Amino acid sequence: MSAPYRSRDGLSARAVGYGGNSDEIQLRIDPMHSDFDDEVTGLRKQVRRLRDVAQEIETEATFQNDFLNQLQMTLIKAQAGVKNNMKRLNKSIIWEGSSHVMHVVLFALLLFFLVYFWSKLSRNEYA
Repeated sequence: MSAPYRSRDGLSARAVGYGGNSDEIQLRIDPMHSDFDDEVTGLRKQVRRLRDVAQEIETEATFQNDFLNQLQMTLIKAQAGVKNNMKRLNKSIIWEGSSHVMHVVLFALLLFFLVYFWSKLSRNEYA
């Protein structure tokens, strides 16, 4: 039986231990396909690329986190501003509302007296 973990470049691995249940792997190198310098260089390039991608992801995550923190602070400030304006508006409505009620009451009293005096004058003319 051929080695179950044979690669195309001459490396093969097999499990070592009792019955093949061990986590250890034994590596056998075939000297016929030994372009290891090229493979190591290729692996280094891939590792370097992965490191660069990871650094870009970290930079983007930091930027996004800072942006979200600024957005959260802006929303908190906006919420506080809206809350303060609502308090001012409520105070203004209460103050102006009571003033309007007083104006309506005074207008009603004035109208009542005008109607009363007009009715007195109209009785005096016919009398």
